[in-house]
Amino acid sequence: MDKNSAYLLLNLLPDIGPWRIKRLIEHFGEIENVFSASLNDLCKVEDIGEILAKRILSAPKEVDLDKELHLIEKYQVRIITWDSPDYPANLKTLPDPPAVIYLRGELKDEDIFAISIVGTRRATVYGKTVTEKLASGLAEARITVISGLARGIDTSAHQTAINAKGRTIAVLGNGLAVHYPPENRKLEEKIITSGALISEFPMTSSPDRANFPRRNRIIAGLSFGVVVIEADIKSGALITARLALEQGREVFAVPGNIFSACSRGTHMLIKQGAKLVEETEDIIEEIIPLKERWQAQQKKPKPVADENLTSEEKKIYTYLPSEPVSIDFLLERVSLPIGKISQLLLSLEMKGLIKPLAGKMYQRLST
Repeated sequence: MDKNSAYLLLNLLPDIGPWRIKRLIEHFGEIENVFSASLNDLCKVEDIGEILAKRILSAPKEVDLDKELHLIEKYQVRIITWDSPDYPANLKTLPDPPAVIYLRGELKDEDIFAISIVGTRRATVYGKTVTEKLASGLAEARITVISGLARGIDTSAHQTAINAKGRTIAVLGNGLAVHYPPENRKLEEKIITSGALISEFPMTSSPDRANFPRRNRIIAGLSFGVVVIEADIKSGALITARLALEQGREVFAVPGNIFSACSRGTHMLIKQGAKLVEETEDIIEEIIPLKERWQAQQKKPKPVADENLTSEEKKIYTYLPSEPVSIDFLLERVSLPIGKISQLLLSLEMKGLIKPLAGKMYQRLST
């Protein structure tokens, strides 16, 4: 039996889970050795009693591994095991990292720079608007947006990241052969081309209630921090926030209407010390790796789409980030007097490449 088959067999068995799989590997050295062990040897492993030991030994005959392998091939799923060199580094810090990750799409090295956005399935117009603002800002800063593909805030976060040509990862509480919620099936295909769908559950696993806390620990574990946008007191998003704290990740919350039930959970988090978020920068500034990455990007001149600009206009335009900045920002980077900079900004505004904002701020427009 090869390594992947051994992992899949154990993952298909109920009541085993990643914690016990890890214990079995530590005891037997190689996972393939588990199925050649004696009943007595299996019973010596921590948390493996006689009932589970017998179930493990009978798995090669009783578990339909061929069906699982067929579905893996049909859906073009890649299997990443706990000891694989491609296993996400962030997840290895968890006390119970998934033994098996089912992957559709692609995980990239840059996905380590990630933030999770979670919230209620019954999102308000306000909640969706905030989600779009933050997710687009993160995508423009080349920060991967992670969520759980649920209705409401999750769906908005994924779709916005895709629209902003950023990367997004959806962590599912069901198998990759099950499409839940069904209306997000087209969104799944978009995510595959802009990031990845991942799950630790076998291919045909249904979205059972007990699966979602396990999914949430992965959502938190893959990111530097979790942003909660609209959540009631009993929302699953608060479970994700709690797991993030336990894992040493940052927790952020967006304030909302004090009369809305969707604000009770986020306001509770803020009272307990979560970082209040109004802008994308509130997230980036709190996490040093993201801040350093963002600052490095701001120093890189950006290509100018409009070739009709003068050399001085191009100089100003290339140093304008997508986030609002003041003239002082440009004075520090461009060797021109303030009067000349003001004149060039007006010219760029007339050409539809930038827009002025309150407080003498300016923002580069997408081209």
